[in-house]
Amino acid sequence: MVAYVISVSLHILAACVWIGGMVFLAAAVLPVLRRPPYQAVAAPLIHAVALRFRWIAWATLGLLVATGIANLHFRGYGWTAVRDGTAWRTGFGHILGIKLALVALILAISAWHDLVVGPEFTKAALADPGSPRTRRLRRVAAWVGRLMLVLSVAVLALGVMLVRGAP
Repeated sequence: MVAYVISVSLHILAACVWIGGMVFLAAAVLPVLRRPPYQAVAAPLIHAVALRFRWIAWATLGLLVATGIANLHFRGYGWTAVRDGTAWRTGFGHILGIKLALVALILAISAWHDLVVGPEFTKAALADPGSPRTRRLRRVAAWVGRLMLVLSVAVLALGVMLVRGAP
């Protein structure tokens, strides 16, 4: 019981850090850096903040996956139920399947953002902050971030549905 409470607590804390970090970046940091007085330092500052948040984000995602697996185990959903399909035959299983699919999508999008879009934007912004390519990559990065936030909130809602007994 104690291990389950610790696992759930860590899972909730990781979700708060993951979603809260995205909201903070999207609502506080990036809008300020788009203002004219800060545009000269925006690219290197965004790069530094993104690199720092990347480690926090991936550690948080890893913790979410690990504690999510542990929480399922504590609730009686082991690998056997997943492998033989019995885990998917209930309302809980259907919601869990959607949640896991969204988590996989978030992981894939996060990797694409961190390994492709982010570095391309940084390189373009440092070379020529006002170029059409830089503006396009900035829009792509912004929309990818928004998409991850929306998907993450959906995963959070599905998690609430799972523990509150929604069908």
